[in-house]
Amino acid sequence: MIGVLVSGSGTNLQALIDAGLPIAGVASNVPGAYALERARRAGVPVAVFELPDFETREARDLAMASWLVEQGAALIICAGYMHILTPAFLECFPGSVLNVHPSLLPAFPGTHAVHDALAAGVAETGVTVHLVDEGVDTGLVLAQERVPVLPDDTEETLLERLHVVEHRLLPVATRNLLAKRLQSHA
Repeated sequence: MIGVLVSGSGTNLQALIDAGLPIAGVASNVPGAYALERARRAGVPVAVFELPDFETREARDLAMASWLVEQGAALIICAGYMHILTPAFLECFPGSVLNVHPSLLPAFPGTHAVHDALAAGVAETGVTVHLVDEGVDTGLVLAQERVPVLPDDTEETLLERLHVVEHRLLPVATRNLLAKRLQSHA
């Protein structure tokens, strides 16, 4: 079962829901995130873990990890989750946390990948699905797809095209990883 971490509108979460993937629970650091409404509509349990409600980020991450485990999650997907996860969280799901990122990593890590790609004047960027480690967008790459940067692209137009690829690539990479895990347990 999958646990999904979200901070915003939840379009990648919706892609996972639409793909019929087994989602056990959705956790957010933002109480009003529209992604939570998407999860509720799909009948998926939700919980909010706001940082100010905890003494430390580690305490928040441990509470969030514990809730996800209680829901039955063994694989975690960061689908627009805008906080870096602490080692304490990652230790709860070793090698089992995925992220989708709007660049061809290792190029343009971090939260400004689309802006950085345009500022660098690259001819192409893309989407990467990777395992999360303790670095910022440094984990093992599981899937990538290239997206051309058009001469008249703005951050908005490029991001629209990247989202189309994210919505296709994330569910495929997730399904592939789940299948590999099932094979290794068979």
